[in-house]
Amino acid sequence: MHVPGRTAPSFTVSMLSTYPPTACGLATFASALSGALTAQGHRVDIVRVADGSMESDASHRVAGHLLPGSPSSVRRAALVLSEADVAIIQHEYGIFGGRDGEEVLDVMRLVTVPVITVLHTVPIDPQPNQRRILEEITRRSAHVVVMTRCSHDRLVGRYDVDPASIVTVPHGAIVADGSSRHRSSPLHPHPEVLSWGLLSPGKGIERVIDAIGTLNENGHRVHYTISGMTHPKVLRAHGEEYRESLVQRVRDRRVSHLVRFDRTYREPQTLADYLSTSSVIVLPYASTDQAVSGVLVDSIAAGRPVIATAFPHAVELLSTGAGILVGHDDHDGLVAALLAVTGDRDLREAMATSARLLADLHSWPAVASAYADLAFHARVEQQLITA
Repeated sequence: MHVPGRTAPSFTVSMLSTYPPTACGLATFASALSGALTAQGHRVDIVRVADGSMESDASHRVAGHLLPGSPSSVRRAALVLSEADVAIIQHEYGIFGGRDGEEVLDVMRLVTVPVITVLHTVPIDPQPNQRRILEEITRRSAHVVVMTRCSHDRLVGRYDVDPASIVTVPHGAIVADGSSRHRSSPLHPHPEVLSWGLLSPGKGIERVIDAIGTLNENGHRVHYTISGMTHPKVLRAHGEEYRESLVQRVRDRRVSHLVRFDRTYREPQTLADYLSTSSVIVLPYASTDQAVSGVLVDSIAAGRPVIATAFPHAVELLSTGAGILVGHDDHDGLVAALLAVTGDRDLREAMATSARLLADLHSWPAVASAYADLAFHARVEQQLITA
């Protein structure tokens, strides 16, 4: 949609989403997109979806709140959203109130300006109510944004939607500059393997711990860092049970000297530098149908080689040579991939080069320009209808 060299006129955007200090991928996405739009001269007002935490808002961009389960909050949120030229709704089933997050529809029915909805999840086999919600969202949106070819094909092929309203805009990322090359850590002279992101069951970290154990048994010392705080929802429900189970697994595999845990939650601005200290980033996700991964995009944008299980977004993005795909339950395949990448500098550099070639497509300025174009077209379409 974005035409190089053309700048959309300035306008005001309202955005409904989780938002920092909430620690989740959706909040990080909303913060980065709003910052990139602001940098291009647009005004962005956030309606923050409350997540139950007691943390206060840290940004002047927050103009309102949506409290799940509160009809009066729904009305107030819709009023704030309608004060802008265009509203952007970040959609994920788990953040809104009601069954399957259906409260988002109550908000959309009251918004009076064009809506651009960003679908962060498109279920491959939705429950009936999930399907109903997603199909009504698309009907009430001027444009619907998906971030991958897989999500586009899934939405158009499996749901009753108007294909003309569906637009693919890549997930954004902060792109590392040319100086961000691999830098070995002085604390760990051996190759660094990194898995990062909010920690929760389903991330497949166990697979990598077991692979590091097998490599160690065969005389290959590879240091592995598991970076990230526990996902806030997991922490509230189960405490640190999952992290503690991983620590015990490290002990059982006798690789405590090779595996370390880093609880730091890094801001996007510092993330690329941190990622550049790794030899390879491993995304061993258990999901077989994950169509969008912000962690994958950030890893590629940092110019790092990636080893990933064959979830759809990884299959789509790594086909250029930026990574190696392994089967979800292929222990030997993961061991072989780790051995190949950590043991071959030329292979790592070739993969990193392929990653850097993809990076510019995902830069936040390019992504924000695409959203600005969509907002411009949504406003023009509404003006034509009401003229």
